[in-house]
Amino acid sequence: MSQSQTIDSFSPIPSTADPNSLLSTLFTPLPLSFQLTLRNKFLMAPLTRDRSVPTNVPTDLMVEYYRQRAKGGASLIVSEAVLVSRQGTPWPHAPGIWSEEQVVAWKKITDAVHEEGAIMFAQLTHTGRINHAEAPEQIASGEPIYAPSAIKARSGTGDFKFRFIAGEPGPSIPTEIPDPRQLVQVHKHAALSAKRAGFDGVELHAGGGFLVHQFLDNTANRREDNWGGSVENRARFGLEVLKVLKDVFGPGRVGIKLTPAAGYSDIGMTLEDTIETFSYFVTEADKLELAYMMFLRYDESHDPIIDGKRRATKHDMIENYRSLLKYSNFFVNGGYTPVEAAELISSNKVDGVFFARPWIANPDFPNRIKFGLGMNEIDMKRLYGPKDGRVLGEEELAKGYTDYPLAVLPN
Repeated sequence: MSQSQTIDSFSPIPSTADPNSLLSTLFTPLPLSFQLTLRNKFLMAPLTRDRSVPTNVPTDLMVEYYRQRAKGGASLIVSEAVLVSRQGTPWPHAPGIWSEEQVVAWKKITDAVHEEGAIMFAQLTHTGRINHAEAPEQIASGEPIYAPSAIKARSGTGDFKFRFIAGEPGPSIPTEIPDPRQLVQVHKHAALSAKRAGFDGVELHAGGGFLVHQFLDNTANRREDNWGGSVENRARFGLEVLKVLKDVFGPGRVGIKLTPAAGYSDIGMTLEDTIETFSYFVTEADKLELAYMMFLRYDESHDPIIDGKRRATKHDMIENYRSLLKYSNFFVNGGYTPVEAAELISSNKVDGVFFARPWIANPDFPNRIKFGLGMNEIDMKRLYGPKDGRVLGEEELAKGYTDYPLAVLPN
């Protein structure tokens, strides 16, 4: 089967499998909310790919990338991190959603995804202190690097080195935001833009050591006003952002990504503080009738060694947070296999599982599971876009991005 051919439509149960087999549950619909029902349980997690070249506007190549995966059977696609404002992030070619040009470009992508029968959410992201003052986008913004407190993230924080800046420095010292309500409104503007761009909903990135996570964490948030100190105060920013997102999209169309185990981006509290903080935040966020909460399980590869010791707060997401959700779907992410996902869903331990890496090299990932076929290997050299300041052509950018072959299906 050539890459240009249409992939077969998806039957509710894998044609080559026993209808009662464990994996069959992945091919059944999933109610996301009272407004949205997913055609199957193959959810596509956000995947940073850095293809918005030369700057921060989605391209036609990105249209093809997302179309391929919608056509390949993804039911819910959450976009790569979409920056809510111009920032000096470690990703020099990350897309944004603050300008009209970006809205028009994203509309091409959401139209393509909808044409192939999938639903698409935008992952709204503000990286907070994980920025650098010398990054071109940060310079162009003319603004300070805002964070809850003026606390720099230490080096050794995973992938967050600014490789396109000489010496590959870590993040700069941020400026404490005087009034966090300013950044709440930035998120509201981004949500309004996402709605005009045709997204079915939005996911708030509240993990990864980024802005919302920084407000939650008492090692990054040392404020003494109503936005810091107590659990309730540290949770206020994230909850206020969720409220304005719901105001824009309505109930059942807002999701959130959480990484309580932390570690990445030099963030993480004691186990006692972590469970107390996230239990409160999750309970309050659930009352907003979100479409879902997605929890990233602990992964040693996301747990850097800083000053000679691991940074994360290792604990079990399902055991600690599943029972707190009354109104929102409980989703997980973090290298789960299809069998693991089916087992967790079938046992009602989770409502769904986001897959990430399989989608990178396998736009037809569900078909490969359906027919028991092998997976393409990821071209790691081409995983991200240019990191050294070069401006690549579309043909080179497509390598390791949109050029993975589809499986040859049985007759």
